[in-house]
Amino acid sequence: MRRPKRGGTAALLLAQIGLLPGCASTQGAGGVNVHVPTQEMLDDAVRRTIAEAKKPDSSGTGTYRVTKHVLDTLPSSVVYQPTDLSAVTRPMPVYVFGNGACSTDGAKSRHHLLEIASHGYLAISPGGIYSGPDIKMTPESIRSHDFKADPLLIGQAVDWAIRENSRAGSPFYGKIDTSKIVLSGYSCGGYQVLGYAGDPRVSSYVILNSGVFPKAYIPMDGAVLGKEALNRITVPILYVTGGPEDVAYSVARDDVRRIHKAPVIWIDTPATHAGTFAEPNGGRVAQAVVQWLDWTTRGDKQAAAWFTGPDCTLCTSPQWTVTRRNQALLGKLR
Repeated sequence: MRRPKRGGTAALLLAQIGLLPGCASTQGAGGVNVHVPTQEMLDDAVRRTIAEAKKPDSSGTGTYRVTKHVLDTLPSSVVYQPTDLSAVTRPMPVYVFGNGACSTDGAKSRHHLLEIASHGYLAISPGGIYSGPDIKMTPESIRSHDFKADPLLIGQAVDWAIRENSRAGSPFYGKIDTSKIVLSGYSCGGYQVLGYAGDPRVSSYVILNSGVFPKAYIPMDGAVLGKEALNRITVPILYVTGGPEDVAYSVARDDVRRIHKAPVIWIDTPATHAGTFAEPNGGRVAQAVVQWLDWTTRGDKQAAAWFTGPDCTLCTSPQWTVTRRNQALLGKLR
């Protein structure tokens, strides 16, 4: 069995909280800069993660109050949902999210996921609730969850949502739009999501600070996804990166140029690989993702204007750079 590579593990963990700039680096396969952090940087990274976890849960900017919990019917994941399902007026699209560092901490990106769910989406993240203001965290507890999430949990979450929508007696009965299933993920979690390229159940993808990393860069057994997977993508896909200092920047750029069978939009903002996940309500990245979801799952024209047209909302914002490819294929929105 191949053991995790310390360099790759440390690099991804540091990158996710924005502590990589200034590290020594070597050029990896596929043009990816593989950073080699110092022990001091590793220690600083852990301290910052613990400090950020003390922030209270976001309330979301959408219509609905949100509950995050682990359900008996899906014990392997955390579900983020409108608290009062009776108030949900239309079926909820599904947003399945792979965690950064392929962690089994399904609360690691809680601000982002709470924001998504507050707009009437059903968000699901593999793992349990192992971080937050009421949970004691240590360096050991953080490391105990990283690079442990089985990618099969993403598919199992999709299966669960479809099953619960049709199960008599389920609180989600008839409340889920199973024709609108979006797979998303951050960093290593985005890499795992791309393993589901071509899944006929998926209506779009959201790849956050991620892409098809060079083989052996992800320090997990079975992490052998190659760029050929991109040929299977035939539905709209959104890439989000954090500027040239983001370790996934060159990876995403390479992915975008390789996708030919689907419309691709790549939006970039100076936020490093850490993104805006620790900000209240997930920051500007979550705001953009909500608009993508409103457009691609609900056909919202105002949301579409964030991404389409010469004067699109993100195109005219000084905080964003927008790259679009294969726009003639936008008829594939379903």
